[in-house]
Amino acid sequence: MMFIKKIGIDLGTCNSLVFIPGKGVVLQEPSVVAVTLSENKILAVGAIAKDMTGRTPETIRVYRPLRDGVIAEYRVTEAMLRYFIQKAGGKFRIFKPELMIGVPAGITSTERRAVIEAGISAGAKAVYVAKEPILAAIGAGIPINSCSGHMIVDIGGGTSEVAVISLGGIVTCHSVRTAGDKIDLSIADYIKRKYNLAIGTQTAEEIKIKIGTALPEEKEQFLEIRGRDLISGLPKNIKISSNETCEAMSDVLGEIIQVVKQVLRDTPPELSADIMDKGMILSGGGALLRNIDGLLSQTTGVPCFVADESLLCVAKGTGVVLENLEAYKKSIMSKK
Repeated sequence: MMFIKKIGIDLGTCNSLVFIPGKGVVLQEPSVVAVTLSENKILAVGAIAKDMTGRTPETIRVYRPLRDGVIAEYRVTEAMLRYFIQKAGGKFRIFKPELMIGVPAGITSTERRAVIEAGISAGAKAVYVAKEPILAAIGAGIPINSCSGHMIVDIGGGTSEVAVISLGGIVTCHSVRTAGDKIDLSIADYIKRKYNLAIGTQTAEEIKIKIGTALPEEKEQFLEIRGRDLISGLPKNIKISSNETCEAMSDVLGEIIQVVKQVLRDTPPELSADIMDKGMILSGGGALLRNIDGLLSQTTGVPCFVADESLLCVAKGTGVVLENLEAYKKSIMSKK
């Protein structure tokens, strides 16, 4: 029986992951909470709550307590963190655990304080926060302390962050609130414009995951989807192709490309040469989009590689840092 004393959390807009040193990722759930409006009680957290999205009666409200990577609903976030800590810590919770939480690099000090306070009130002994691009780089196996430059592109649900890291710190970084969620919306909008069909965000996400591609392909894939016909108001099925998703997403992906180019422009020449040599590393759920590496290397001229288990990079990074807290305390954490 081991007592869980340290827990790492990748607190994401879309999904949250919980990492325990020595055990790995023990929990991976959508960052969604369902609340009953009458008693203000938590009904469900994670996957069960996500299934309720877009299907609830008046009496139940489904929250995604994080927006653009930061806390939008404080009380709901705190409840979600408490649920994660309890689920990770098992039944015999004697010790309050130390938490390490990944936050966007572009976060304000107020937003950072909110994360720390939510963690403490959810039952943590101490809360450390570290910037996600650094955690993602560590989790992707990049030797962040070496003196050569590494570029990480972390595309999540709420934010995309692009950073150049050298000597254990961030040299240049840009963060934009355009990521997976916006891609889902762009697919839903496209289908609304082209087919007069209204679909929910769940369906849009499913299209993205199943047939989405960042570059047009010769061999197309098709998916049958159903939604509501906006003219007749009745349910209707249509077939959509992978190249249509490519067209639908192009503007949103263009915004992410702009950020990557901006960071490359702001990078000192010595480090640019390193990045040209090694290429950039893609992490986060957005890295799972088919051909996104091809799109980025085509548009920037820099080779591009998807990290192993890109969804888990930040969570794995929290674990590495927790196992070597003393070593990392100086360089990457601003402890409150």
